[in-house]
Amino acid sequence: MKKSPAAITMAAAAILALSACTDSGSPSAAPTEAEGADEHTSVRVAALPIAETGALWGAIDAGIFEEHGLDVEIVPAQGGAQAIPALLSGDIQFAIGQPFGPFRADIQDLGVAVIGNYASSLAEGDDVNAVVSLADSGITRPSDLAGKRVSVNSLGAAGDVTIMKAVEDDGGDPSTIEFIEVAFPDAQAQLDAGNIDAAWVPDPFMSQIVGAGGNLVVHPYQATIPGLPLLVNITTQQLVDSDPDLVADYAAAMTEALDWAAANEDAVRAAIVENMGIPEEAAAGITLPEFTAEVDVDALEQLAGLAVEFGVLDAEPDLDRLIQQQ
Repeated sequence: MKKSPAAITMAAAAILALSACTDSGSPSAAPTEAEGADEHTSVRVAALPIAETGALWGAIDAGIFEEHGLDVEIVPAQGGAQAIPALLSGDIQFAIGQPFGPFRADIQDLGVAVIGNYASSLAEGDDVNAVVSLADSGITRPSDLAGKRVSVNSLGAAGDVTIMKAVEDDGGDPSTIEFIEVAFPDAQAQLDAGNIDAAWVPDPFMSQIVGAGGNLVVHPYQATIPGLPLLVNITTQQLVDSDPDLVADYAAAMTEALDWAAANEDAVRAAIVENMGIPEEAAAGITLPEFTAEVDVDALEQLAGLAVEFGVLDAEPDLDRLIQQQ
């Protein structure tokens, strides 16, 4: 892999250091009770603008968080790693993101906790994300990605780790891949412009690119760790210790929300249409993940092991400390 893992870690540390120098961690950034008789607690939750967030959007509209006394504001994020500084500064109270943000934060002993799962990939069949390429690219299988420019939404995370493993298992040299950070909504334009050769994307972007004649190269999660957690719920150890009731209320609401999403796919798809501005027919074809609050610790342990093997992480996180299932 041409992007240096050490450089990525140093960059993340720099971001965290800069965040600590702001005044956004003042007491005014902590959760406050909304004015009025309902006394709902306002919380800010970082989430990616992808189809999986349909469960959260839909559950909020269904009043599930309100029933648990929470007024939720969703803050757009690109990945779990990008949300960590905002968590540590107190700008947000919770985040939904890939596991590598909390992995790195734990390795640096920054006081982050995974309090539950959010969504997991599918163990078989069509999965919720894939590496895709344009029809005339000549890239049709994992080994074809060797020596190519491949986009991921966040460098040094589950996308590039599982892609490298899939390429290696298919006989290619994963060290020759150049990973480029591209936000999911921008992947199609970057492919069309020739700035990247392939893109790792979830739905609806995966279905849109493949539906337009593109190649589905590989479902990297299924090819490496079937059923791997896609997104987890993250907060800080400080919040767990200082306001356990808020954390428990959020976790209970999220568990109910994910159970609701699993049983109400049509409502989730309607929320995707409303919040992502895509046509109903496109939303109908989206492959939804397994929405579950239960963390698959074994799968995350395998993922961390692969990250160390490929040099993306210098060490494995302490999962006994990091994962605090509520």
